[in-house]
Amino acid sequence: MLDLQRWGGIAALVEAATFLFGIALLLTRLAPMAEASDPVATADFLVDNHATLQLWHLVIYLVFGAFLVVLALALHERLAAGSSALMRVASAFGLIWAGLMFASGMVANVGLEAVVGMHEGDPAAAAVLWTAVNTVLDGLGGGNEIVGGLWVTLLSGAALRAGGLPRGLAYLGLLVGLAGLVTVIPGLSALGMVFGLGCILWFLWTGVVLLRTGQSSPA
Repeated sequence: MLDLQRWGGIAALVEAATFLFGIALLLTRLAPMAEASDPVATADFLVDNHATLQLWHLVIYLVFGAFLVVLALALHERLAAGSSALMRVASAFGLIWAGLMFASGMVANVGLEAVVGMHEGDPAAAAVLWTAVNTVLDGLGGGNEIVGGLWVTLLSGAALRAGGLPRGLAYLGLLVGLAGLVTVIPGLSALGMVFGLGCILWFLWTGVVLLRTGQSSPA
């Protein structure tokens, strides 16, 4: 069990790093994309920053999804003994979230390649294509954080019920998870940034706990 706890701790720290990387790049190099209102200008930006966007998608979707599987399994192993039914449900949502991240990353990069290939001949059509791709990405999770919110909320509830994580971390998880859940309400999707920033702290704290206390975690 110790090996999985150690790897879970590493995975949690990697998750925090992917959030930091994604937000930092979005607020700097990719800020014009987020601020653009003209679809054709957005398509122009995508072509000019093709490599950067590929890296961004790789990190925030595929790297995040891969390490999320490890973390979800480590937390399941740690908490399931004291709250088996609740953790089975929580872990299912964690793995679903990982799957959605993989789907988002593949759709994003395949869609980006299609836009770049189309752009030279028909910029307007490329802009329409990216609008469609971006709508799919929002549906998979970019526009709301309900699946991630369910995972964090449920496993935090299990931790409060059965122990295995510090109570402060569990309460933080409840707040972070609820911030993710309310993004499904029309007009509150902007709270996704609150969820993201809260997740950074939650992942960091979880990583430290798993790395420090893996030996004494419940079998």
